Amino acid sequence: MRLFAAVLPPPAAVDELAAEVRRLKTLPGADELRWTGREGWHFTLAFMGEVDERLLPELRGRLARAAHRTAPFPLRLHGGGRFGRRTLWAGAAGALDDIRLLAERTDAAARRTGIAMDEHRAYHAHLTLARGRTQTVDLRPYVDELQHFEGARWQVGELVLVRSNLAAKGEPGGPPRYETLAAWPLG
Repeated sequence: MRLFAAVLPPPAAVDELAAEVRRLKTLPGADELRWTGREGWHFTLAFMGEVDERLLPELRGRLARAAHRTAPFPLRLHGGGRFGRRTLWAGAAGALDDIRLLAERTDAAARRTGIAMDEHRAYHAHLTLARGRTQTVDLRPYVDELQHFEGARWQVGELVLVRSNLAAKGEPGGPPRYETLAAWPLG
C-alpha cells in the first residue's frame, strides 16, 4: 500500500483556501493547470511510498510515539510558491520549527520500521494546489497572487497516516483518492 504521514488543515482553513483557489482559477491560463481538489489538500510530513502491510503494526506504534512526543502547535496557510515550472503550492506560517520536527520524527519512525525512504532533505511545509500540464505554463502570476494570501491561525492537533489509492486502470491521469488509516493526537 502507498502511504504517507500528514497534517490535515481543518475545514475552516480548507474553506479559506478554496476561496483563494477559486480566485486563482480566474487568471489567464488557469485551464492549463491540473488543480488538486479540497479532499487532497494536506501537508505531507513523510512520503513512504509502497509499504508492505506486515510493517503496518510497527509503523503505527512508532508514529503514535512521534505524535505523543510532539506538542500541538499553531499554523496557518500563508502565501505560496512553485517548485520548478510545474507545481504551484500554498505555504504555511506559524510554528514552522514544530512542523519540521514532526516531519523529522515521522521520517525516523518510517526508517526505524524498515521502510526505505528517499534521501533525507530539508522539510518545506507546503500544500500542493496545481500542477502544470506542460513545462510552458507560467506559474509566476499565481505565485504573485498567493503572496497576499493569509489564512486564519489554527492548532495542529493530530498526525495522520494516509493511504494513497492511485487512479484505477481506465482512469488515466485521475487524481489519487486518499484514505486516512489512523490518526494520533499530538502531545
